[in-house]
Amino acid sequence: MPDSGIVKYLVKLRFEVDGVVERADVIGAIFGQTEGLFGPEMNLNELQKSWKVGRIEINLESKNDKTRGDVLIPMSTDIGTAALIAAAVESVDKVGPCSSRFILEGIEDVRASKRKQIVDRAKLIVRDWSSKSSSEGENVLKDVVESTKRARVVNYGIENLPAGPGVYTSDVVYLVEGRADVVLFLRAGIENVVALEGTSVPESIIELGKKKRLIAVLDGDRGGDLIEKELGQVVRVEKVLRAPPGKEVEDLTPIEVLQLLKAERLEPQQQPRGGRTTEREREREREEPAEPIVEKTREIYPSLNGTLEAVLLDEGLQEVGRFPISELVQKMESSNGARYLVFDGIITQRLVESASRVGVKGLIGHRTGEINNLPDGMRIGTFRDLGLE
Repeated sequence: MPDSGIVKYLVKLRFEVDGVVERADVIGAIFGQTEGLFGPEMNLNELQKSWKVGRIEINLESKNDKTRGDVLIPMSTDIGTAALIAAAVESVDKVGPCSSRFILEGIEDVRASKRKQIVDRAKLIVRDWSSKSSSEGENVLKDVVESTKRARVVNYGIENLPAGPGVYTSDVVYLVEGRADVVLFLRAGIENVVALEGTSVPESIIELGKKKRLIAVLDGDRGGDLIEKELGQVVRVEKVLRAPPGKEVEDLTPIEVLQLLKAERLEPQQQPRGGRTTEREREREREEPAEPIVEKTREIYPSLNGTLEAVLLDEGLQEVGRFPISELVQKMESSNGARYLVFDGIITQRLVESASRVGVKGLIGHRTGEINNLPDGMRIGTFRDLGLE
């Protein structure tokens, strides 16, 4: 018979013989005394030939002139046939010349045992999966919690100026007026910030301006005007951003701070390092015609929005590649002559760094992530900033 994978039932009987007999004697008695009881199709020999009964196993032991043992009959028939064969074997009353007694111990549903094994294995799989999933979930939760922990205010320079820890690592540093502004920036996830703590520019800030790009974010009041004037005289500041007229930076929400800084990224950065952007200059920039890349973005936006694709453009704004954003970094790094990237996704710090390495100088996407370091000469923007969303 084929392997036990097709066995449905296992008929189990025990027996006792008044005398010493061998296994062949028991087999002979079972086949001989059940033959012809219910027609030829129910004989054990015929059932074995049709693979409905497997190899019958006999286990026995002789002691004190008696032989005891058990019989195992594997069957792939229906339960009625299995029961009939079990009853027929129970009727065997002689083994050789010796009296015998066969008693059914039970009919085991092998499929039920197999189902139990499968269920037990399934439980183990689920338990292992749950343990792994729980562990991964805990790690994800830990990452989320860690990412949302607010950085603590640190001290910078000999004046112990309130600052975020990013002031030591970032190439760009935001100058704000006071400690409350620093706390607000940290709440917005911006750590490269330091406070002036007064209208007089500290020596540490002057020295900082010699090493890093400085962008001032000042109140929209008279005090902000005075600080802007003072900064312009003693330190190199790349740009000055102002809160709305009559409003202080600390009165803004974290979202409003991010929007203020995002607007700064879209404005042309054509001034020499150390210059200041006055309000009149900002108005003049707004009056100038839109740049060609802006017009090109408006042209390709309808065919790009919602596709999860990216488009690379050369210096002349000719398309040099279009591909899924899942391949963006790889395709961009193997491109030749790409200068602009317009894509249906989020601008991240990693993407900015990859783009900078291959000479891309402008990125436009759906929105921006946390950008702590924007390379010199690179500009980023979003479709919303261009009025497309």
